[in-house]
Amino acid sequence: MTDARLRRGRGALAVSFFVQGVTFALLVTRIPAIQDRYGISDALLPAFLAAVPILAGVASVLTEKVVARVGPGVVLRWAQPVVLLALLAFGAGSELWQAAVALGAFGLAVGALDASMNMLGVSLQRAYGRSIMLGFHAAYSLGGIAGASLAWVGAHYDLALFVSYLPVVAVVLPAALIGSRWYVAGHAGKAAAESPAEGTGAAGGVAFKLLLPLCLVMTFAYIGDSTVSNWSAKYLQDVLGGSEELATVPYNAYMVTTLLGRAVGDFGVRRLGAVTVVRCGAVLAALGFAAVAAAPGPWAGMAGFTVLGLGLSVIVPQTFAAAGRLFPGASDAAVARLNVFNYVGFLIGSPLVGALGDAWSYRGAMIVPMVLVLVTVAYATSFGSQPARYGGGHERPRTVDVG
Repeated sequence: MTDARLRRGRGALAVSFFVQGVTFALLVTRIPAIQDRYGISDALLPAFLAAVPILAGVASVLTEKVVARVGPGVVLRWAQPVVLLALLAFGAGSELWQAAVALGAFGLAVGALDASMNMLGVSLQRAYGRSIMLGFHAAYSLGGIAGASLAWVGAHYDLALFVSYLPVVAVVLPAALIGSRWYVAGHAGKAAAESPAEGTGAAGGVAFKLLLPLCLVMTFAYIGDSTVSNWSAKYLQDVLGGSEELATVPYNAYMVTTLLGRAVGDFGVRRLGAVTVVRCGAVLAALGFAAVAAAPGPWAGMAGFTVLGLGLSVIVPQTFAAAGRLFPGASDAAVARLNVFNYVGFLIGSPLVGALGDAWSYRGAMIVPMVLVLVTVAYATSFGSQPARYGGGHERPRTVDVG
């Protein structure tokens, strides 16, 4: 397959990551408005929010079976429009059952989308023979910043949810559908399938014992990420005495440094190796949590959240990439199973910090994700697993099939 087709496939997948970043940010940043629109009580809201990662985890497991028949590109081509239409449905409905249906569709579709996007990213990285995975996640971060900014505009001008969502969906849905024409999945060729790496069975299966360290790292990273997304504003305002306006800044700062870290992360992996980059990221994230826990005031706390974004930014993309290297004959299955622990971390993180904060203190609660992220340093050797015939950054692109 030509280099030009690889480049088109890489660009199309980056668009998909960007669109998903926009979509997810538009949903999570308008949760209070959605709650008001449908009359969802504070007691019921946690169950609604928990439904998304639970359904997404189920869909991720099912995606493993589906892609074995049709390929990840086909799954992504159909899942992304469903996610966007589910977002639009949130703005169009008015009854609680309509919100539940939209939420169910969103959760199932986003699980399939997350899994298939990362499957394509891992396979394209293998085809390129060098680190490109962080670039895709940088596109997601950029989309998240754009989506959060659009959500701010909608809230600032008091736009109805449907009015706020419709122009965005009208632009990004056709872009995603057009881009899907160029999805490609790179493969290492028959050699990888016929000579599975350590940890794969005769049929290229996935040994969970070898995947487990990466699953734990994924969980810990998303516990850290959900801590920032769910608690940074409350922490800055209630614990550090910041204003309501200032409390909106830490998450944006976190997203910006996440984008910056991912934008340069692939270069770092090529020069220093994945193990070193992941270890540095974990230490930096832990320092960020420590700074937040010890912050004497809101500006110091904001600096801690900013450092956190730079540290955590490299961990998740490299975890997916490591799974692809560890199981080259079954990378789709490995990514699908690993993706479940994205949602496990999300489910654990927010309630864990909240419970510790109420029972102990929110400063003390920040120490828990700090310790969990530091555990990644011990597991970082898993990121250096290299199967035969997948070496450093100088291999030519391999064969590519339409996904």
